[in-house]
Amino acid sequence: MEATARIRSRTALSAVRAVLVWAGVAILPLLWVMAPPAATTGNGIGVLGWWLPERYLVPLLIVALPAALLRRRPLTGLGLMLVGATLTSVTVHGGDQGYLGRLFTVQFLAVDAALGVIAANRSRRVSGLAAVVVLGTQILVAFVNSGVEPVDQALLSGLAVATAWTLGNSVRSRREHATALRAHAAAEAVTAERLRIARELHDVVAHSIGVIAIQAGVGARVIDTQPEQARAALATIEAASRETLAGLRRTLGTLRRGAGEAAALAPTPGLADLDRLVAAAADAGVRVELRRYGECPVPPEVDLAAFRIVQEGLTNVVRHAGVDFCRVTVRCVPDLIAVEVVDDGRGGPIGVEGHGLIGMRERVQALGGQFHAGPRPEGGFRVTTQLPLSVPTDGGEPPDPARPIDTAPTSGDHTTDGELPGAAVRR
Repeated sequence: MEATARIRSRTALSAVRAVLVWAGVAILPLLWVMAPPAATTGNGIGVLGWWLPERYLVPLLIVALPAALLRRRPLTGLGLMLVGATLTSVTVHGGDQGYLGRLFTVQFLAVDAALGVIAANRSRRVSGLAAVVVLGTQILVAFVNSGVEPVDQALLSGLAVATAWTLGNSVRSRREHATALRAHAAAEAVTAERLRIARELHDVVAHSIGVIAIQAGVGARVIDTQPEQARAALATIEAASRETLAGLRRTLGTLRRGAGEAAALAPTPGLADLDRLVAAAADAGVRVELRRYGECPVPPEVDLAAFRIVQEGLTNVVRHAGVDFCRVTVRCVPDLIAVEVVDDGRGGPIGVEGHGLIGMRERVQALGGQFHAGPRPEGGFRVTTQLPLSVPTDGGEPPDPARPIDTAPTSGDHTTDGELPGAAVRR
């Protein structure tokens, strides 16, 4: 009801404004008739202590009333103002020469201002044609009005028209530029969001599908001879499928959620979930040695990116490396977290990069980090990532992405029974 009342109120207000505007336009012929005799009268109107002589009030109303049309019908308003100023200059001959000159100047300055409004809201073609008409009319009227010098007034009119058109066109250009910038920013935001969603879907699906494919192959080969192993493969497929479906539901739920709806309560995966990736890779036949060095608070976006990079790295090992062992190292130092996935598999040149490497690189670049992936000189493949935990303020250079990440323990670390103090090792 309140919204309906507001709509009705606005509609009524717009109707009243339209009636007043067109009522003002309707009395223009009367004002044109009154202008010549008003030029010689001494009458006027007193308003708030100000005395408004009729000889100035009537000509000003002739150009002021059509100006109300500039918002909705700018060309119509400009045309009526130009006609009114022209008729006034042609028909009014009474009064002194100074009065006629001032009348010409005031009325046509108002017309020039209206031209600036046209230039700010219409195309250059339309506003340019309007400027030519206005300038030509002013020059012709200057030869009729005895209160101005025709040649000098023509130069002044040309300068006034050019200034008004230039200012209006500048306003329009700035407005169009701002609109283009907003549209470009919106398009970039949409593209960035689309790429982010594509990366999430790829990371959620690719890892689990790789595990499912391998386990399905294993189950198909041993289902007759080793039913227990086939049953274990099917259990792994079921777990991976359920996890993938949960991730897809979470992503699609985020996309479908309205602006005012609450976000999903499912936690976002992070480095704390790496053991789950290690177990999934083991189910796929790849033993993973997971090493953790240092502890530090990790921002959620960095935590998710590091998890996805390890996930994609293990997926590539399972699907392409052709080995049954790899090493994952996560090192946390002040202002930096380094992730490395190394295997001794086939390696070889990258060639045409797949979506996995592209997605990892985009994630890292979005967070201002460094990424490198490529074959190792001694064989195998290495993925190294360095993600800043905060924006550096000392102006230092970012770490070299081509430098292998040092995965050895610091000088104060030592091994005991195959484990590193300050580091967690999982196999």
